[in-house]
Amino acid sequence: MNLSGLRRDFGKNARPSGPWPDNPFTLFASWLQQAIDRGITEANAMVLATSGAKNFPSARVVLLKEFSEKEGFVFYTHYQSRKGIALSENPQAALHFFWRELEKQVSLEGLAEKLPAEKSDAYFNSRPRESRVSAIVSPQSRELGNPETLKKQWQNLYLSGHPLKRPENWGGYRFLPLRFEFWEGGEHRLHNRMVYTKQDTGWAKTRLAP
Repeated sequence: MNLSGLRRDFGKNARPSGPWPDNPFTLFASWLQQAIDRGITEANAMVLATSGAKNFPSARVVLLKEFSEKEGFVFYTHYQSRKGIALSENPQAALHFFWRELEKQVSLEGLAEKLPAEKSDAYFNSRPRESRVSAIVSPQSRELGNPETLKKQWQNLYLSGHPLKRPENWGGYRFLPLRFEFWEGGEHRLHNRMVYTKQDTGWAKTRLAP
């Protein structure tokens, strides 16, 4: 299958020339809000790339649940999933956001660490019962024998009415970025690219060629 002819023009949503914010969190918040206001489905979806002890990368889509300069980018998952094991072996990771309708992308590189248990507890308890049951019964990323057995376990726990406590193997991470790259589509493939790199005194900005 030859896909070389699949292309589109860019530049409809590029920012006017002028200064970029000094803080990448300010710019990220602005772009994410634009995506939300535009009605983009799951505007908080992001690709999480990890690389475990064998240095073999893997990637998947997860959902951003909150972010701030202090807390970083927060997401939740099973600690014994493939990504959880990779992060325990190597906390270096990358995130990527792509909003096609805005012709914008953001790539981040940094370090991930587990959230305090009380914060994971609070988020777990805020989830619908269906989602909490799934987090408890699913041995995420493990080989699954009979799917019907898992469905039966889910149904039994869901219908039991028992209080649900967050399992120790499920919880949150905070991703602390060391580098941001913002990309905007430009006319004639002359895209806008700006990199922010973490420094002791703040963030350094560098414009890159497209």
